[in-house]
Amino acid sequence: MLNLALSMSRLGCGVGTQKGRGRSGRQFNYVPGNCDDLDFRHLDVLKRKKCRWRGVELVEGETNAPFGNHRTVNVSSPSENLPRARRLLWEPGGNMAAPGARSRSLSGLLPAQTSLEYALLDAVTQQEKNSLVYQYLQKVDGWEQDLSVPEFPEGLEWLNTEEPISVYKDLCGKIVILDFFTYCCINCIHLLPDLRALEHTYSDKDGLLIISVHSAKFPNEKVLDNIKSAVLRYNITHPVVNDADASLWQELEISCWPTLVILGPRGNMLFSLIGEGHKDKLFLYTSIALKYYKDRGQIRDDKIGIKLYKDSLPPSPLLFPGKVTVDQVTNRLVIADTGHHRILVVWKNGQIQYSIGGPNPGRKDGIFSESTFNSPQGVAIMNNTIYVADTENHLIRKIDLEAEKVSTVAGIGIQGTDKEGGAQGEQQPISSPWDVVFGTSGPEVQRDDILWIAMAGTHQIWALLLDSGKLPKKNELTKGTCLRFAGSGNEENRNNAYPHKAAFAQPSGLSLASEDPWSCLFVADSESSTVRTISLKDGAVKHLVGGERDPMNLFAFGDVDGVGINAKLQHPLGVTWDKKRNLLYVADSYNHKIKVVDPKTKHCTTLAGTGDTNNVTSSSFTESTFNEPGGLCIGENGQLLYVADTNNHQIKVMDLETKMVSVLPIFRSENVVVDGPFLVEKQKTLPKLPKSAPNIRLSPMTACAGQTLQFKLRLDLPSGSKLTEGVPSCWFLTAEGNEWLLQGQIPSGDIENISNQPTVSLQIPKDCLSLEAIVSISVFLYYCSADSSACMMKAVLFSQPLQITDTQQGCIAPVELRYVF
Repeated sequence: MLNLALSMSRLGCGVGTQKGRGRSGRQFNYVPGNCDDLDFRHLDVLKRKKCRWRGVELVEGETNAPFGNHRTVNVSSPSENLPRARRLLWEPGGNMAAPGARSRSLSGLLPAQTSLEYALLDAVTQQEKNSLVYQYLQKVDGWEQDLSVPEFPEGLEWLNTEEPISVYKDLCGKIVILDFFTYCCINCIHLLPDLRALEHTYSDKDGLLIISVHSAKFPNEKVLDNIKSAVLRYNITHPVVNDADASLWQELEISCWPTLVILGPRGNMLFSLIGEGHKDKLFLYTSIALKYYKDRGQIRDDKIGIKLYKDSLPPSPLLFPGKVTVDQVTNRLVIADTGHHRILVVWKNGQIQYSIGGPNPGRKDGIFSESTFNSPQGVAIMNNTIYVADTENHLIRKIDLEAEKVSTVAGIGIQGTDKEGGAQGEQQPISSPWDVVFGTSGPEVQRDDILWIAMAGTHQIWALLLDSGKLPKKNELTKGTCLRFAGSGNEENRNNAYPHKAAFAQPSGLSLASEDPWSCLFVADSESSTVRTISLKDGAVKHLVGGERDPMNLFAFGDVDGVGINAKLQHPLGVTWDKKRNLLYVADSYNHKIKVVDPKTKHCTTLAGTGDTNNVTSSSFTESTFNEPGGLCIGENGQLLYVADTNNHQIKVMDLETKMVSVLPIFRSENVVVDGPFLVEKQKTLPKLPKSAPNIRLSPMTACAGQTLQFKLRLDLPSGSKLTEGVPSCWFLTAEGNEWLLQGQIPSGDIENISNQPTVSLQIPKDCLSLEAIVSISVFLYYCSADSSACMMKAVLFSQPLQITDTQQGCIAPVELRYVF
């Protein structure tokens, strides 16, 4: 007997279960409605070649897969064990059958495409392959009735287009590729370079159009603004439609992210490709489809109206910063400015010291002015050396700040599939590293000699030996070795005392607690919505918070404070260890919150963030907001928590003692050379204050250097009035004669909602040029009466005298700036 264990992990995709649409892990053994769609006509060929095809693994006897409902085929008489519809394809001389007249799902394509793909296995030359695909299209095109894709439902939200697209009005005469994706999925991210390459080869004038159909896994991913951010982060330049209710997904019975569906010029389905890693087939099927229908005069060269969302955005100093870390020696910050494809080294006041890479993606080592990165994420700094997870280049890079040079220490520049490793770093292929952190190979080692890597692309934790040493349960390893430490490579939430039998689901954040009794790595395991630990003594992988006990269920997410498995997270991307308090901070990214975990009790609670994505720039922890924060780190001896507030394009500073949140201003001084771009949003011009504007002088305040002051606006409009739409009300921070006070501060901002007014923040510089100053806050409100019959502008000026002292002051309560117009 030959046991057929279906493993969708070999396809590189997220899958659904019989319980419903969604990803339950990439290990996908016989789920009803899927195995029956396989064609085993060339099973003897597969066995002889010992190859794997479309996720079918041929294994003699039993398998150790977690499901018991495998489909078993008797090789001597295989058709006895196959579904009746597929048995016809098994018989010698069997022909491709047309789908049922009412079929609109991908299952109608599978019999025909299965036969084609078996035939392609035996094709040797490119001419043979082209001929087989051409013949396939002749047969499919000759079916009595097209296998037609449903029309896009009305009312869907579109991006990168001038207007909504209709399959049967706008796409006639085009070969169309529908890319079903969800933006959290690493396999979907891996597919994007293939689609870009295809778009560079064929344009809409050639008859090709790609449309990405976003079908969300997480509730947070259904929100259009979050999809907009993903479109910008991943530089998607073709049309994207938000299928929030997954209507098209369900009609086509799709079960896996990503899935590509290739349509002909009549909206007729021609091919489907499941998972990543099918670039050759994608190009083959597309090129021959274009040729086939051009030969018949059915391809049109008219253009589709494209309007890129990114063209409407203002520039900003940071663009989707993914991770941040702190140099504990100098208190400098290292920021992965992911959207600008660069690394920033900044002083703690936000002034840039180095900008390396950008503005465009690339892969080049060398001096700072020549070096390039591609969507870098994790960063770690030690002794003037920075290690970077260069995610979309599939590399680990090293930045030498003294020599001002960048080099590659792991990866070969293309996505790897190796799940074991063991080669020297520069020869070892790796896949989408997402975070890095330093560690030691043993308690007796006095220096950091290991770089731990969250390898999101293969769902594992890897190690790069910075010096010769040993890993738990490993022999001595030479310097430069790069290898798997924990994780089988299956996408699961599986804990195990044996690190290689455990499994992760897109690990995206790492932090180290080297001291006893912890002695572990903390892992933000994003797709399982958990935080896990890996023992540095024996490699055992254990659960900390989030998720559930079923290792295959990757849908146990939510926003619940609690203990252990009763706590719920949603796609956490970052963790950092607070050695001073023995607490772990978590960037609960899709809940837009920062949470804190006590690893001793497993108690997880919300520390900051309301869950709202509005950008409140300065506030208390309880009023603060974030938008998909991706990374965080501890600085200032445990006083400050720096947060990469990714979709707000900011680094936010959380003071763990005063419980206040502020924004770190990013700026450069005149004498600093910045190699990458520095796009500065144009500052507002301070309007002239009306003579009628009241000047409210506040009580003098004493503050010390380095202290942060908060001013809360509390303004009331006349009854029934409302802010004027389209005219931004605003505030300005000034210090006439003492402009040194404002260096690196945010000098102005908008007031968008009278019921949710901003807090103005001012950090007293460490080096003060005067011990007395007056800080002024001007507010300009544009508002209309309830019936909009009268609109006006009013202003008010608040003046705050300051006494600056060297004596450390206690916590200063926020000052409320109240006025009724």
